[in-house]
Amino acid sequence: MTGNLYRGQAGLPFSSTLRVYEPLDAFPQEQRKAIQAAGAHTASRAAVENAELLASLGRITRPGGDPFPTGRTDLVRVTAAPAAQPGETTDGDGGPEAEPELLYCPSQLVLRAGLAANALMEGIHGPLAELLIPEEQRDRHQERIDLVKARDGSTRVHTRASTWGIPFSWFSLFMESDHKDVVEAAGRIVTVRVWASITDALERARYAVANLALAAPDLDMLDDLAQLTEWLEQFHVESMIELDYGSVADKVYPDDSPTDIRLGIECLAEGDMTGAAAAYRRLASRWIPIRQLARAS
Repeated sequence: MTGNLYRGQAGLPFSSTLRVYEPLDAFPQEQRKAIQAAGAHTASRAAVENAELLASLGRITRPGGDPFPTGRTDLVRVTAAPAAQPGETTDGDGGPEAEPELLYCPSQLVLRAGLAANALMEGIHGPLAELLIPEEQRDRHQERIDLVKARDGSTRVHTRASTWGIPFSWFSLFMESDHKDVVEAAGRIVTVRVWASITDALERARYAVANLALAAPDLDMLDDLAQLTEWLEQFHVESMIELDYGSVADKVYPDDSPTDIRLGIECLAEGDMTGAAAAYRRLASRWIPIRQLARAS
C-alpha cells in the first residue's frame, strides 16, 4: 500500500521541492547525534517519501482537526558528498576512494508548517481563516515552533516546496550537465532529482541576478532570484542542492527548462528580445498547462 501511495501520490496536487543537504559539522553540536541517528535509520529514499506522505495524510484525518506536525519525530534525508557522485570512484593515485562524507537534509516539518500557515493566513481573514485553521491550533503550533527554536538554536529551513509547477527561478540554479536521478516504476516516471553543489548554484544565481538587474529590473523573477540567493548563502560551502520534481516529472520530463532559463537570461543581457521571447514561449508551453490543473474541476 505504501509503495502505491508513493508512486501515485494518492491523487494529491503535484508537489516539487528544493532541498539543501549539509555536512554534519554544519549543524549545531547538540543536533548532530539526533540527525546522524535519524539518517542511519533511513532504509531508502522511497521509504522516507512514503513516511512523509503517510504522516501528512494522517494529520488531515487526525481527531480534533489539528493539521500541524507535533515534532516528536523528524525525517532526515541523506546523500553523499559531491566527490562520491557517479564517475569518481578512485582517488588521485588510482586506489579505492576514501569513505564518502554524508550530507543531511532534515525535514523540519514544524518550522515549515508554521511558515506555510502564516503565508496562507496572510491572504485569508475572518470566519474563513478560523474555519481553515482555528486560532487555538495556530497558537498551539506556535508553542511547538518556539520549543524547536529554543532547542536547536537555528531557524535555517533546508527545504522549499511548490505545488502545481516549479518556479522558474529554481531552474536558474541548475544546468543540463548536472547529475540526475530518474526514478521510474510501473512504466512511468515517479520523480526526477537534479543535483548541484551549492557553490555552483550560487554562482549561477548571482549571474542571473546581475544580468536581470540590468536588463529586466521589473521582472518578478528577479525578486525571486534575490531571495533564493540570500537563502542559499545561509548554508555550508560544501553543501549540495537538490531539485526534486516529484510526480510532475511524468508530465514534463525530459525537461529543457534549465537550458531555456539560461538562454532567456543570456538573450536579455545581449538585448535579444526575440530570443528571450522564444525561450519564454517554450517555458510557458511546458508549465502553464500544469499550473492550470490547480483550477481544474
